[in-house]
Amino acid sequence: MEVKLTRKQKLITAYFAVGILFALYGWMFGVHSSKSFAYNLGQGVFWPVTVFPSLGPVIGGIILVVFIALLLLLF
Repeated sequence: MEVKLTRKQKLITAYFAVGILFALYGWMFGVHSSKSFAYNLGQGVFWPVTVFPSLGPVIGGIILVVFIALLLLLF
């Protein structure tokens, strides 16, 4: 039986595979190697923000706009 993955499933799998590799590298050889694997795994999940620091404010802005929109819709 062959499992066929959709494009979305392939992208999500690739994203988390890179995140796991990023976490392993950070845990063993990175600047935060003295921290626990859980800390590095948390950084690995958000690896694009670490690799591309300019994405941090953009993602933060998007989260802020969504949060304000939710507050306006709820109240």
